[in-house]
Amino acid sequence: MDIESRIELIKKKPTEELLTEENLRHLLEVGIPMQHYIGFEISGYIHLGTGLMAGAKIADLQKAGVKTRIFLADWHSWINDKLGGDLDVIQKVALTYFKEGMKQSIKVMGGDPDKVEFVLASEILEKGDYWQTVIDISKNVTLARMMRSITIMGRQMGEAIDFAKLIYPAMQVADIFYQGVTIAHAGMDQRKAHVIAIEVAQKLKYHALEWNGEKLKPVALHHHLLLGLQEPPVWPIESEEQFKELKTQMKMSKSKPYSAVFIHDTPEEIRQKLRKAFCPAKEVNYNPVLDWAEHIIFREEPTEFTIHRPAKFGGDITYTTFEELKRDFAEGKLHPLDLKNAVAEYLIELLKPIRDYFERHPEPLELMNQVKITR
Repeated sequence: MDIESRIELIKKKPTEELLTEENLRHLLEVGIPMQHYIGFEISGYIHLGTGLMAGAKIADLQKAGVKTRIFLADWHSWINDKLGGDLDVIQKVALTYFKEGMKQSIKVMGGDPDKVEFVLASEILEKGDYWQTVIDISKNVTLARMMRSITIMGRQMGEAIDFAKLIYPAMQVADIFYQGVTIAHAGMDQRKAHVIAIEVAQKLKYHALEWNGEKLKPVALHHHLLLGLQEPPVWPIESEEQFKELKTQMKMSKSKPYSAVFIHDTPEEIRQKLRKAFCPAKEVNYNPVLDWAEHIIFREEPTEFTIHRPAKFGGDITYTTFEELKRDFAEGKLHPLDLKNAVAEYLIELLKPIRDYFERHPEPLELMNQVKITR
C-alpha cells in the first residue's frame, strides 16, 4: 500500500484530529516501524464510545500496516481511584473483562484482535528506567501545565486532588516514549497529554523516539467521542462555542447507565436506552442518536440502513449516506422514534457476537458484578 493510501486509512472516520498529517507522512517516508498504542483506564463496563470507536480505529490502523497495542493502565487507574482504588481488583478486571471485551469489540468493527498486543502498565512501570523517563519529561513541563492537564483524568481544573494525580500526565507521556510509540491514539479528551508529548519529544535524553540519528515526534490520533444519550445540561445550545464547552459533560458516561450502551447490553436494554434518548425532532446539530448513526452505522459509505415504518407513516425507507438521513430528519420527514428504533435494531445486530461471547464465557461479567465502579 502506498503512503497516501495508508494516510487516508489513518485519517478515516472516526478520526477527528491528526497531529499532524505532515509528521505522519514524514514517519512513513523515513521508514520507521509504525507502532500504535491506546491506553485505557480500567474503570467499569465498556461502552460503545470505548469499544466501537477505538475498535474501528484499530481496524483501520491494522489495514494501514501499523502494529497495534492496547495499554491496560492499571497503575493509572489506581492513581485515579477507579474500582475503589484497589490495584489487585483493577489488574484482575484488566486481564479478564476488559481485555476480552476489547478483543470482541475490535472484531465486530472489522479488526483482528489476535494482531493486537495487550500490555499491562505495571509490566513496564516496575522497571527503574521508566521513572527516569517520567522525570525527564517532568523537567520539561511546568507545574501549571501539569495542573491544567488533569482534565485527561476526567478531573476539573481547580478540583482538590491528591499529589499522585499530578504525576499522571507525565506518566501518560512517558508511556508513549518508553514503548517506542509513533502513533499515540485516544479520544479527543486525552489531547492535552499528547500535545505535551509532541512538544517535549526532541528535548528528551531518555527513551526519545529516534530513527537513523533523528529525534522524531510522535503522531497524535484522536477519535470522535460519541455523545451520551442524555439531554444536555443546557438546552437549547445556542452556538458551536457553547457546544464545545458542554461536550465533555455530554459524552457517554459509565456512571450514567442511560447515557451509554454497553457492549454486552441485552436487546431490551438497548431498545429501552434508545427510546429514552434525547432526540429532538428536526435537530441535527446536537443530537446523540444522529451522532451514533453517523459514526457507527455510516462509518463506511455507501452503506444500507433501512428504517422500518408502517405504511401509513411512509413505509420502509433505506438510506445509503448519512447526509441523506440527516436531510430527511432536518426536514421532518423522519420521526425521532422511527430513527431511535432503527438505530437500536442496528446495534442489537452489530453487538450480537459480543453478547454471545459473554454468554459462553460469563466469568468476566460475574467479576464485574462484584466490583465497586467509581467515577
